[in-house]
Amino acid sequence: MSPSPSRKLVVKVTCGADDPERANQAFTVAAAACASGAAVSLWLTGDAVFLGAPDAPSLGLKHATPVADLLAVVLAAGAVTACSQCVVRRGLGEADLLEGVRVAGAAVFAEEILMPDVQAIVY
Repeated sequence: MSPSPSRKLVVKVTCGADDPERANQAFTVAAAACASGAAVSLWLTGDAVFLGAPDAPSLGLKHATPVADLLAVVLAAGAVTACSQCVVRRGLGEADLLEGVRVAGAAVFAEEILMPDVQAIVY
């Protein structure tokens, strides 16, 4: 069953290298949804904002697609947003993130997930 193009999936990842398996699961779901034709918005919050940087740490999980590869899929077919407060708290700026990663806050996240026909998942 293929996803309806009118539905959107919002995936929020709240961890990074501190919880590599959970972080990788979020990126895997977002990339798989993009590959299946779904409209996807991936939100990087907490330490996940580091995974949106060009020098992102490797999560080093055996038998898992590297996060950089998964993120490339989402950037090509969906949207990636880093939490504005999370970015600032970690001493980063928009220039420290990969091209295509926007910075936005909670109001934009709330607006996205409250739209009709949106499914939100938090990892």
